[in-house]
Amino acid sequence: MEEFNHYTVMKNEAVDALNCRDGLIYVDCTLGGGGHSGLILERIQPNGRLISFDIDDDAIRASRERLKDYKNLTIVKDSYTNIKKVLQNLGIEKITGGVLFDLGASYHQLTKGERGFSFLKDAPLDMRFNQDAEFSAYDVVNTYSEDDLVRIFSEYGEEHFSKRIAKKIVEERKLKKICTTLELSEIILSAVPKVKSPIHPATRVFQAIRIEVNQELTNVKNTLNDVLDLLDVGAIISVISFHSLEDRIVKHLFKYYSARCHCEKNQMICNCPPPKLELVNKKPVMASEGEIRENPPSRSAKLRVARCIN
Repeated sequence: MEEFNHYTVMKNEAVDALNCRDGLIYVDCTLGGGGHSGLILERIQPNGRLISFDIDDDAIRASRERLKDYKNLTIVKDSYTNIKKVLQNLGIEKITGGVLFDLGASYHQLTKGERGFSFLKDAPLDMRFNQDAEFSAYDVVNTYSEDDLVRIFSEYGEEHFSKRIAKKIVEERKLKKICTTLELSEIILSAVPKVKSPIHPATRVFQAIRIEVNQELTNVKNTLNDVLDLLDVGAIISVISFHSLEDRIVKHLFKYYSARCHCEKNQMICNCPPPKLELVNKKPVMASEGEIRENPPSRSAKLRVARCIN
């Protein structure tokens, strides 16, 4: 079996923020390689409880083995988007300790050849986090209209040459279906001007397709709102994001629910409910220089933390 490689970004910072205590209930929404979950479990012994979610069979297999000695861990093979239903089925009404979101794809997912996330390795166009899902990158590339391709490349990839790339994809797929990552990468390269840049021309488009396939931004927004209903007073929500679109969602949601008033300026009487959250850090925590040297992708990570106060 191929080894599951995963670097746990800001492991100590994210778990420190949860202020872990024995006897409380914690949720790790992205089990991954088990780095965050393992540290949480160390800190909540003997009577704390941890529920960890993942939809990736490789991640679950590796982490189940790594964390096998902990009796107070429940691993759930499901998307964190179903957190309300899952916790209800487990008889848990409130998250009393805290919840951690690590929104990044794992190193294993991004580099495992057959998963189709990388434009540097030839593989079928896949990009599904959940291998049981039917919809894949192949469907986006071969069935989306030119306008829809432009939209996702612009919105999710912030790609400057979205129109040129989308037009080229549509032209090429009329000749034959685009089936592999290297085919798509070559099409992107042929569509954009040659400029000196440390960023590969396919990077933003591949990111955009991955976000679309897995509905990442919609899932983050909806789930954060669901989690607020599940937090007990005093519980912590700790979120690591890896690109500006995700971070913007987290920032705006935290700002909205920590504000005392949402009234229009000309409204005389405020009827706003009291704030739900208190910001623990007004500016995001970034990875240390040492961590970035060890794991360069950590440089884009941002950690935002809030506490439930109502």
